[in-house]
Amino acid sequence: MDIVLPGDDYPARKAVKSWLANHPDPSPREFAESGYVAPHWPNPWGLGASAMDQLVIDEELKKASVRRPQNRIGIGWAGPTIIYAGSEEQKERYLLPMLAGEEIWCQLFSEPDSGSDLASLSTRAVKDGDEWVVTGQKIWTTYAHEAKFGILLARTDPNVPKHEGISYFICPMDSPGVKIEPIIDMTGQHAFNQVFLDDVRLPAANLVGEVNKGWSLAKVTLGNERVSLSGEGALWGDGPNAEALVDLVRRSGVSISPVLRYGLVKVWMEGEILRLLRMRQLAATLAGQQPGPEASVRKAMGDVHGKHLMDMAKDIAGAYGMLGDAGPLDGIKGELGVGAWAGEGGLAWISLIWSLGYLYSCALTIGGGTTEVQHNIVAERILGLPKDIDVEAGKTWAESRQSR
Repeated sequence: MDIVLPGDDYPARKAVKSWLANHPDPSPREFAESGYVAPHWPNPWGLGASAMDQLVIDEELKKASVRRPQNRIGIGWAGPTIIYAGSEEQKERYLLPMLAGEEIWCQLFSEPDSGSDLASLSTRAVKDGDEWVVTGQKIWTTYAHEAKFGILLARTDPNVPKHEGISYFICPMDSPGVKIEPIIDMTGQHAFNQVFLDDVRLPAANLVGEVNKGWSLAKVTLGNERVSLSGEGALWGDGPNAEALVDLVRRSGVSISPVLRYGLVKVWMEGEILRLLRMRQLAATLAGQQPGPEASVRKAMGDVHGKHLMDMAKDIAGAYGMLGDAGPLDGIKGELGVGAWAGEGGLAWISLIWSLGYLYSCALTIGGGTTEVQHNIVAERILGLPKDIDVEAGKTWAESRQSR
């Protein structure tokens, strides 16, 4: 199953080719102003592009080896929420610098005691004149140490049900009272942080949408996050995929053991299932259907697959897999040799990405909504199964089911 893209006479293809001819090496600001960073966004920040137009644009940018400005959380999650519910002033102020990668964004959602059950968050925001005073703690905040702004969830009414008393804010990360402490993960890298908010004052203009209506906006953000995290690569849409590992073994010219071959075939099959699910979802989008809870199916399956894939890569590496910078190629050099990969970053880069991926894959089933949460979404919203035990109402699973 593949999507056949239109040819050279297609208007969107002609337009992007013309723009690339005039901007062979576009600056981030030129890229942002063109609308090609997020072409699906509405004008003037995007092009209001259809799904087919987006595929064509992506293909032409890839052919030209032109990379969009990087601002994953801003462009992928914060931006769509601001477009959906932000004021005109907020859109004018934040969106263009966001698209240009001039102002990096982070997400201040998870807390030490509120991860999968995000609605139980305890960070408070209290109105004081024309400002909101925020106190609390956030954790696992990716890129907080690099971010200019963060999208922040805080409780603004503790006297209503937990989903109804949350508001959504834009928090400048250089505000007085914001303290950022690094969390070094087991890859040795620093992407995560914990953030302490000590009487941080936010202008009233930094509230997105209505007071106490932040949970609905959080669902918009999380929906975009899960679509983003269910991309082609095995590491939340990034990194290598199963086809890359199979190709690596095939090109090596080395015959691996039957046990390893069996495991590799299983991983390849998982990758093909995910590819077909992605194509099905893409075909539905091209037919005008809106993405729904199906994104949770792909994310849940993709998380487990990513772990399987990286485990398989280490198994193929053999004894080399005990080294921190070794990958599968070290165990099957065969006819490839070191020089065969010189044009793709060299042997060291190829080995390192698999080694880091092996360590990082442990986080896949937790970040962006745990696999258990995704299973609940699939069960309730796709399969129509009853919800789990209604603890707040004191009902058992059976009583809850009978009441439906």
